[in-house]
Amino acid sequence: MPDRFANSEASLSGPASSGFSISPSDVNALPETTRALYIGAGGSLSMRMLSGETLTLSNVTSGSLLPLRVTHVFATGTTAGAIAGLL
Repeated sequence: MPDRFANSEASLSGPASSGFSISPSDVNALPETTRALYIGAGGSLSMRMLSGETLTLSNVTSGSLLPLRVTHVFATGTTAGAIAGLL
């Protein structure tokens, strides 16, 4: 299938071209820093931002697409599910 954008440089404002499932962990970092998170099942989301700051977002709704640069999604404090990291 042709990709007319194959020679375009990826940017943080452009669409994601890859992703991975996230299993929240208090120990393991994500395999890559995200450009966004998709939340399939709503709840709270505890994470470490690229800046190193740790924060929890409450009441994240199902189907949310959050433009966040995240290095960790913590199990403690996270009740949201079906989380995907987008790159």
